[in-house]
Amino acid sequence: MSEMKFTGSKQYVASKELMASVEVARALEKPLLIKGEPGTGKTMLAQAISDAFGMKLFIWNIKSTTKAQDGLYVYDTIQRLYDSQFNEKNVDDISQYIKLGKLGEAFKEEEQVILLIDEIDKADLEFPNDLLWELDKMEFYIHETKETVKAKVRPIVIITSNAEKELPDAFLRRCIFHYINFPEKNEMEEIVDVHFDNIDENLLSNALDTFYWIRDIKDLRKKPSTSEFIDWLNALILGGIEPEKIRETMPFLGVLIKKDEDMDIIKKRRLY
Repeated sequence: MSEMKFTGSKQYVASKELMASVEVARALEKPLLIKGEPGTGKTMLAQAISDAFGMKLFIWNIKSTTKAQDGLYVYDTIQRLYDSQFNEKNVDDISQYIKLGKLGEAFKEEEQVILLIDEIDKADLEFPNDLLWELDKMEFYIHETKETVKAKVRPIVIITSNAEKELPDAFLRRCIFHYINFPEKNEMEEIVDVHFDNIDENLLSNALDTFYWIRDIKDLRKKPSTSEFIDWLNALILGGIEPEKIRETMPFLGVLIKKDEDMDIIKKRRLY
């Protein structure tokens, strides 16, 4: 394992607990499973580790239709059939019709890379179990060519979940788990410092107070996220809003709130 320690990056503020989880996952050579509210930086963590260590990043975005096989390889039978019909090339060489997925590409790298499996809970319930062998042994078998693809250097695997579905116990046992808590005000200020060079302190203070007042409303269906707060600050600056009027008028509220019901709740509870 590299002697370098993960301490975040220029664009990513990581808590001490998260830094420690990354290092434990690296030391034990286990996938790091990250959960947390949307907008707390789960996906950005992989990019931050990539930036910090100067490693290539492979991103496997999971959808509801994704199968575990997609991450390993795909045998393009249609292209082979087309080539055989039109005599485009020698179709006996099956290897040219094998296209590696993101896992396969990461395994083929000569140096250690970062592999992000993003939003694993979007796939069906069997998806995580179908990857147990590959994530344990860091290898898979291509039946068509009778070839075993084994990772030359074990990648650092980051897996994110929005907790939309329960993940199987067998899968969880193989992971290091970390939950990213929503940042407190002082932590949010550190995040803001990363995105803004010289933000007006009075504007930031009023914006933070208003933002956390909104998040404290229990009935909201979707609480605004960190990324939405950063967008809101940009809107406030671009709009030339006076800091003292932020709480009173709540300008550009649509940057923070995306549901009609939540907008109505805030308007009813707004304090003048």
